[in-house]
Formats: sequence, C-alpha cells, structure tokens
Amino acid sequence: MKKKVLALVLGMSMIASLAACGESNADNASAASSLSKSETVSEAESAPETETVSAAEDAVRDPYKIAIVKQMDHASLDEIADAIAAEFDTISEENGITIEYEIYSGQGEQTTLKQIGDQAVEDGVDAIIPIATMAAQVMTVCAEDSQTPVVYAAISDPEAAELTDIDYVTGTSDALNTEFIMEMMLAQNPDVKKVGLLYSLSEANSKKPIEDAKAYLDEKGIAYTEQTAATNDEVIAAATSLAAEKVDAVFTPTDNVIMAAELAIYEKFAKAGIPHYTGADSFVRNGAFATCGVNYTDLGKKTADLAYSAITEGMADLEDYYLMDGGIITVNTETAAALGADYSVFADMGEVVEVTTTEE
Repeated sequence: MKKKVLALVLGMSMIASLAACGESNADNASAASSLSKSETVSEAESAPETETVSAAEDAVRDPYKIAIVKQMDHASLDEIADAIAAEFDTISEENGITIEYEIYSGQGEQTTLKQIGDQAVEDGVDAIIPIATMAAQVMTVCAEDSQTPVVYAAISDPEAAELTDIDYVTGTSDALNTEFIMEMMLAQNPDVKKVGLLYSLSEANSKKPIEDAKAYLDEKGIAYTEQTAATNDEVIAAATSLAAEKVDAVFTPTDNVIMAAELAIYEKFAKAGIPHYTGADSFVRNGAFATCGVNYTDLGKKTADLAYSAITEGMADLEDYYLMDGGIITVNTETAAALGADYSVFADMGEVVEVTTTEE
C-alpha cells in the first residue's frame, strides 16, 4: 500500500530550508529550544518504563512521547490541537498509560517547522502529528531517515501535497465539497452575478477547491474575480479590493493564510453586504457568513486515535489517509443579521449550527 520513498517537491525556498533535514546538530537543538511551545502536558502520574519482554513487544513504551506541530496559530489549527490533546488524555485514562505530548507552533515559517521536526526526531518521539499541509510536508521530510510515524491532520488534498504512498505517513483529510458551498451561495441568493475568490497561492489546500469553484461558476455562467494574498496586510488589501468591485459573494477554501486574517476582514465584507463563504467553521466563528465542512474536533479525535494505533500496532495496516465526513452547515448569526441574509434556506440542505463571532 505504502511503498515509495518520499519525493516531495516544495519549491526552491523549501529545498534550501530543508537541506540536511534529517541531520541533528547543536545549532538545531539550540534553535528548537527557543521555539514557540504553546503547551507541555503529561496526563498521568509518571510511571516507570516497562521493560522489553519480547520482540513482539518492542514497540510498547510507557510513557509515549508525541510532538503535535501546528503550522501556525489560528482558530482551526488550535481547535484540532486541543482535540488531539483531549483524546490523548482520554486514551491515557482508559488504558492506564502515560502519554506525554508537546504542542508547538511553526509560526507559518518553514525554517521554524524544520527546527521543530529535527528536534522531535532527535528527542526520539514516538510520533509526530503535524497540523496543516506545510507542517505535514516538513515533518515528513524530517522523519524520513528515522521513519518516525507522521500522522497528519487536516490536509485537504494529500495526493497533491505528495503525502501518499509513504510507509511511515498517514493522517486525516478535510477535503472540501466546493460544489455544495457554491450551491449554498446560490440557494441564499439566486441572483449572484459575480463571485470573489479569495485565497493564498502558497496554500496547497486551496488549489483544487479554487479550480473546482471556477469550473462550477463557468458552468453556471457566473463571473468571478480572483484576489490572492500571502500576509495579513495583503489579505486586508485583497478584501478591500473585492468590496470595491461589489462582488455578490466571496469564497475562500480551507486556506490558513486567509483564516489567520478573518477577524480583520469580516466586518469589511459585512458592511459591504457581501457574504463570505468559507471552507471551515473556524472562519465562521471569526466572522465569516457560512460554511459546510468538517467538524475539526472530530477530526482531531480521529487523528489522535490513528497516532495511537501507529505507535502501538504499527503502520502496516493503516491507509494512506482517512477522509472525514462533512455535512455540517455553520452560520454566523451576527454576520447574517448585519448582511440582512436569510439563511433559513440552508435548513433543507443539512444540519445547521448557529454560532456568533469569537475573537480568538
């Protein structure tokens, strides 16, 4: 099932930053010690390490040590990391074991992620759990020599990210049903004439959903305009441009760059009367209008369960990745009121969850 050796192509900047990724040195250790570490937790009382009894039990350890690596800090990735941690606490309690985990943030920087990955491998962790595509790509490269299990979370397109057919890699996918979100857009406003597509070129998560959105809109004869951004300031500028163009709606996939700036742009769209449809409920909790997608708490729980299976039973029987079911429509009621938008039409399309804006 998983046969080929890693052959990631991360671009020239990635090649430079990942040179000798599998090597450990004093500089890496020093750099990693100063990284952003958001949490260190040991769930149970420290238990003595169990002795190896037989070859069949070589993989059994207590405590287990796991590195949870967020690509950056924002609501979606934080929710997933918290859910992973909570599930490890539950597994620890139910099985009478100790799982020690540390939650790191790569701050959206490839070099920082590399340092975290190098240090995790050097420390001999039992598994690395990267959250989001860039983090998964970097951790996969860093773990190649050691074959440390890499169990990623929330990769929208694992194949496009070149994270399939690798013996020591598996994880969860939050692939987006773009067509369904387009249908939500038209159900709420059948007179949509022009749609803004807001995303980042650096996000592999966004490539296929944007292509799918364009194909859908072309088929329906609906015009669209694109705005891309790589930083918070660029996202704000892009949103300003879309508002000035007076598009009828804006679509953003599960794009981490745009998500990190949602709190800075949602009021701009609301004041312009433009509903922002997005790829994750975390956008909606930060002010976007609506989405239909994966429950990230459930995704985090599933990812933790996969990681526990990987370190206790091995990777051989695990699939390349596991696609999480979506189907939950999330609507921000405050934004809906500001837009004067009737979202009752969504009730016939799936389960509707109402939320308000949370600034986190």
